[in-house]
Amino acid sequence: MNAAPADQIRLLDVQGLDVRLQQLAHKRKSLPEHAEIESLSKDLSQLRDLLVAAQTEESDCAREQTKAEQDVDQVRKRAARDQQRLDSGAITSPKDLTNLQHEIASLAKRQGDLEDVVLEVMERRESAQERVTELTGRVASVQAKVDDATARRDAALAGIDGEVASVTKEREVVAAAVPADLLKLYDKLCAQQGGIGAAKLYQRTCQGCRQELAITELGEIRAAAPDTVVRCENCRRILVRTAESGL
Repeated sequence: MNAAPADQIRLLDVQGLDVRLQQLAHKRKSLPEHAEIESLSKDLSQLRDLLVAAQTEESDCAREQTKAEQDVDQVRKRAARDQQRLDSGAITSPKDLTNLQHEIASLAKRQGDLEDVVLEVMERRESAQERVTELTGRVASVQAKVDDATARRDAALAGIDGEVASVTKEREVVAAAVPADLLKLYDKLCAQQGGIGAAKLYQRTCQGCRQELAITELGEIRAAAPDTVVRCENCRRILVRTAESGL
């Protein structure tokens, strides 16, 4: 393949722009905010799970407290009715009076036990409420950190994307001036060689694979016409000759 020396030099410009695009792609993927957001999001997910558990516990305690208070109220009302019957004097049978007094005493004990249950449930509910309040604050704090990191990431991505657009446009202009067959070979080699399809021959060394060329290979390159497209024998990339090639 033949191409004017100026076109081969221009291919290095294309390569430089492609390298810059690769660097920008790497920068885009490796922004520190990505890892920061991932870590914070994991913390946030765990805190939200804990918050849901605390809210569920508080809700369960609330229902349990309501039920216990209703039980206390029922016992209290029944005891009040029994006491009213006792005080009315309507019951004259000694046996009935004894049974009624015994029931009133039993209800008083039952009411005391149920009131203890209410107090125990209230304490558990208060503890759950405090936990909900604490976790709500922690969730809000971590969410704020996620929002801040996300804003910083988005700003960084916008800057990178802007530069990518600019470099891509410049690459299109420069590539349009390179002969189609030369550009096609370059693109093929880029795909095969990790994004580097053309390299400068500098001081007898291929800048693509960093290998110094053998004497015989250098002799062949010296003998080649300036418009001959030469390739590195080691990495097979296009070798672009310049005044610094050391030939």
